[in-house]
Amino acid sequence: MASSANSKAYWSVNLRYLTVLLLVWFTVSFGFGILLVDQLNSIRLGGFKLGFWFAQQGSIYVFVILIFVYVRLMNRLDKKFNVDEE
Repeated sequence: MASSANSKAYWSVNLRYLTVLLLVWFTVSFGFGILLVDQLNSIRLGGFKLGFWFAQQGSIYVFVILIFVYVRLMNRLDKKFNVDEE
């Protein structure tokens, strides 16, 4: 990256990505797994109550998916700002 403005723009987008992805993870893990567990337990997924599933496994699956989403977003961002490794 050549300029300071370009660097600030890069990190601004990076922080926006992080904020959105962490909000999704927080919503799924804390919101669905703790706050809304009673409402979600009225729905069953594979024989298990949905609130229980989110608390035990769903938040982990979502976290792993978010890692792959972040990698993909960052690869695109790196190419956009010409800082990719390829």
